[in-house]
Amino acid sequence: MTLPRLSNTAARRIFLDRHALLDTPQGPADSEALLAVIKQLGFVQLDSINTVARAHDLILFARKPRYRTEDLKRLYEREQGLFEHWTHDAAMIPLEYYPQWHMRRTRDAAKLKRQWRNWRRDGFEEQLQGVLDHIRDHGASGSSDVGRDEKRGSGGWWDWHPSKTALEYLWRSGALHVVGREGFQKRYDLTERALGAMAHNDPPLTDAETIDWCCAGALDRLGFATSGEIAAFWAHVTSAEAKTWCTQALSDGRIEEIEITGDDGTVKRAFARAGLADDTAVQTPASQRLRVLSPFDPALRDRKRAKFLFGFDYRIEVFVPEAKRVFGYYVFPLLQGEQLVGRVDMKAFRAEDTLRVKALWPETGVTWGKGRQAAFDAELERIKRLAGVSKIEFTSEWLKPPSEHQF
Repeated sequence: MTLPRLSNTAARRIFLDRHALLDTPQGPADSEALLAVIKQLGFVQLDSINTVARAHDLILFARKPRYRTEDLKRLYEREQGLFEHWTHDAAMIPLEYYPQWHMRRTRDAAKLKRQWRNWRRDGFEEQLQGVLDHIRDHGASGSSDVGRDEKRGSGGWWDWHPSKTALEYLWRSGALHVVGREGFQKRYDLTERALGAMAHNDPPLTDAETIDWCCAGALDRLGFATSGEIAAFWAHVTSAEAKTWCTQALSDGRIEEIEITGDDGTVKRAFARAGLADDTAVQTPASQRLRVLSPFDPALRDRKRAKFLFGFDYRIEVFVPEAKRVFGYYVFPLLQGEQLVGRVDMKAFRAEDTLRVKALWPETGVTWGKGRQAAFDAELERIKRLAGVSKIEFTSEWLKPPSEHQF
């Protein structure tokens, strides 16, 4: 049987559309608009690195240029439109999805107790009740408020004291709820106090209901995907559960198999909703607005998928020793139209009120002419406001030869 096939251009457009990157970024960044973007993406990953702006801020800014960091804080802490938990990493998630995290919290309760017990987390289980009692009596607390007499190690994120580990465990398994952050430090409160009636979804969703929600929602947000990509999206379901869901949904006629053409002309099979080839995004050219993307942007999180669709070979080199880095510590991908056109190493030096561009590498085959430079300059003017500086500076020899490196 001949399967429907998407050209590479069509596949890119659908993928960019689902990730809110096809149209020109515009419009308000008020709470309603911001929540709509986060629902479309599913969640926004959190990260503390702030070379230009933190990952969650840059993800939202790339889609809503009027966005400022206080907009997310307002939606999260004051208006309680979001909650914080884990997908593949820590993330901000629409609060209405909280019931769908019941299965994750239940599974984490068993998994993390086993893993952390054997991962130099000695003594955290003995602190669970004490931490709960402290928060019940004193209100929302951070890691510095509990376990003050406990031994701390090097101070790295991997070396929590027992009560800090207890806080994280109680949060991940559902007894505690993160109600905000001071700086980048979480504040935890009792879930029942923070969420009220919503803390108790009675009866809770079954695993089958959650798996269906996760798999269907992942496919809708990706446009097309393999069962493995569906499983990885929320990181709630196992590969086997996603594969079973795809088999059943295919049998029920809820989805179909299609073929996707990659950047190099190779073809892969994937699952999609019926009629994807007729999606309006296929006939919609992407905006030529040049955008700086976070390394943790949802469109780039799956590096293999980015390479297949866009021919963009990327890795973040934060944990690579400086002498072995190919590009730099924290290099930002550049999107223009339906292409990832380059990558830039830049940093905001806030004490100097300056955004400094250290190096930019166009992708192979990309010409960095006056038009593209003008588009890049315009994006830097927008980004400097997000970064909290007023000046832009290019170092000498900042424009590098086209990137031909393959990791």
